[in-house]
Amino acid sequence: MKQLENHKLIHKNKMIAERNLSAIISFLVLVSIDQLTKYIVIQNMALYESVPLIKGVFEIHYIQNPGAAWGMFANRQLLFTVCTVIIFVIGITVYYKCTRLEKYNDIRILLIFILAGGLGNFIDRIRYEYVIDFLYFKLINFPVFNIADCYVTVCFILLVLIVFFKYKEEDFEDLFSQKR
Repeated sequence: MKQLENHKLIHKNKMIAERNLSAIISFLVLVSIDQLTKYIVIQNMALYESVPLIKGVFEIHYIQNPGAAWGMFANRQLLFTVCTVIIFVIGITVYYKCTRLEKYNDIRILLIFILAGGLGNFIDRIRYEYVIDFLYFKLINFPVFNIADCYVTVCFILLVLIVFFKYKEEDFEDLFSQKR
């Protein structure tokens, strides 16, 4: 009986380790994609230059954003640093708790994207003191954004939707209980 319990525990820990390894690799790939796209823009475009991809609808438009969304809180690097660290601590804590049960895989995956996007923009803030933005929907005059912004925005919206519509209160009590 004891041997069977040990075998189950070893199997569970092996699965968690495999999930964490795949998460780390995915995280690094996502951050690399974000940084590579920004590097390509920096190397091939002048600041404020635009390259239409779909004329009048969508273009690559290189800007440097010293603020958050829509340029809010421009040049507040300390604020962005503190917020990023807090979000990372919370995100990694929730991620870790989600690795214990398979029913939270969707939350885990969304957190990988959100954290990768956060790190992608944080790298810019540390390196340049601004974020490199280049995706622009000209048709609706939407603010210029980047790949990391896509990760964060889309996955945060999905996270909110699944939290409200998929899970029950008991699921979160189970997730955040001291047993884990």
